[in-house]
Formats: sequence, C-alpha cells, structure tokens
Amino acid sequence: MKKLLSIFMAMAMTVSLFAQAQAPKGGSLALKVLVEEMVEPFPVAAQAQLENKLNRLLTQNGIASMDYLGQFFITVRQVPLTKDVLATAPIQIATTMEFTFYIADYYNQIVFSTASVTAKGVGQTEPKCYMDAIKHINLNSKELQKFVQEGKAKIIDYYNQQADNMMLRARSLAKQKNFEQALFLMQSIPSECDKYAQAVALGDEIYQMYIDHLCDQNLALARNAWAAEQNSSGAAAAGEYLAQIYPEAKCYGDAMALYQEIKGKVLDDWKFQMKQYQDGVDLEMARIDAWRQVGVAYGQGQQPTSTNIGFLR
Repeated sequence: MKKLLSIFMAMAMTVSLFAQAQAPKGGSLALKVLVEEMVEPFPVAAQAQLENKLNRLLTQNGIASMDYLGQFFITVRQVPLTKDVLATAPIQIATTMEFTFYIADYYNQIVFSTASVTAKGVGQTEPKCYMDAIKHINLNSKELQKFVQEGKAKIIDYYNQQADNMMLRARSLAKQKNFEQALFLMQSIPSECDKYAQAVALGDEIYQMYIDHLCDQNLALARNAWAAEQNSSGAAAAGEYLAQIYPEAKCYGDAMALYQEIKGKVLDDWKFQMKQYQDGVDLEMARIDAWRQVGVAYGQGQQPTSTNIGFLR
C-alpha cells in the first residue's frame, strides 16, 4: 500500500506538471537497449559505447528506448575476427570485428530480427582497437536499416494480433483491482498498433477505476485520522491522505466536504489546499500521461533479478 501511495504521490503532485512535461498522447514503439556485461580484453567503456550505438540506431528509425526491460529488446554481440600487429612506430594493433545485432522477445524467447556487420579498428592496445571498431560501426548500412525495420514490423504485427487478448486480460485484472498491472498492459500497446485507440480508451476507463479506488481508500483514512484527533495534528494527518485525491475521482465531493469541515475547525492553522483542476491544462493529455506513468511504474517494479538472453546463442 505504501509503495502504491508513493508512486501515486510522485506521479500526481499537480495536474499542471503533466502539461509542463508536454508528454505525447501516443505511446510509440519502445525497446529496451540491453548489452551484456563485457569482460577482458573489452574495456568497461565498450559496453556504454555499444549502448549509445543502439540508442542512436533506434532513434534514427523512429523507435524509443525504455529504461526497464519489457517484452522486447535490442542487443548486440561482438566477436574479433582478425588481429594484426602493424609495423609502425609506435606499434599499432588492427582488428576486424563482427557485430551481430538482435531484436527479440524476452518473454517468449523469440528472435524477431538479426543482422551481422563488420567494422575495423586500430589502436595501440587491444582495448583501444576494440573501442575504435565500435566507433566505426555504420548505423546507416543497408543491413542495419533492414534489420530494424524488419524487427519493428514484426513487433507491430505481434501487437496487432495480441491487442484484443491484452485488453481482455486488462479488464480481468481491473475487476480483481490489479489496476497497475492492467495499465501496464495498456501502455505497452504502441501507437503504431491498429488497436491503439481502443487501448487508450480502455486505459482511461481503468485509470478512472484506479483513482476512484484510491480515493475511497484515502478518504476513509483521512476520516479516521480526523476522527481520532480533531485538532491541528489530526488535520495534518488527514491532509496527507486528502493530498492524494484527484478532482476527477468520484468521491472528490465527499473529500472536499471533509476538507471544509476540517478547515472550519482549525482555521488558519491548516495550510493544506485540496487538489484542483488547473486552468489551461490539456486534461485529456494529462490523464493519458498519468495512467501511462502508473503502468510504467508497475513495469519498472517487475524487473528480473538477473537477465538471461542465452537463447540468442
């Protein structure tokens, strides 16, 4: 319960914050950039360099990157093919490396797209020449462009086929009051999917159920806190719960009545104000962004303790 409340509070400080963030209505297709931990002779910095390459590859092709491991991810593996010591002063090492790229389904352990490209690097040490090879990966090559587009098309096709089942599952979860998981499913459906509009409508419906549920819980807690101590201490305790109630929640009117009752007794000793709609805010966009954030927060909390992508081998 405390975790849910902290997520909601962080998400919801004011409706106007959502407008300021200018969050898009759409949830574009997004992949997790995943690079396995590298060992010698690859330097530590090589992993970050490869992650940067993958992020750029996605951005160039209109795909977002996620900060948590969801169903789909992109990764790359590297293998040195040749190594030559050049007769130069100082001595240089030249290497040719093969980089194999994957777009895959982590849940079902299916590879959707793959491509291999080679790149050459030169440096005074093996780590330096490996870093140089990574630097020279051509992200605009036909192989990588085809690789990304093929993976993107297969993922969108997956959502087109599975969206109806995902929405049925979300409705079932919502009936069980598993609102966060239901919203996670809905925010997972990208704007490129044919059923995106239906997913947004259902997400909005489930979000209303979610905030109504939280409103009922927080209002009950606020009433209990005020009933226990009808003074400034009780008002402060009640205010912590009332602060988490949104204007669009069904019990907002009852919450406002409690607020007025408390304010009438503690007067200026209570500086709390109920949350209200902000002028000039695109409320539709704010709601979509709000419920998507709830879903994302749920996904972030479901991360595996260890990542196993051995199925790519």
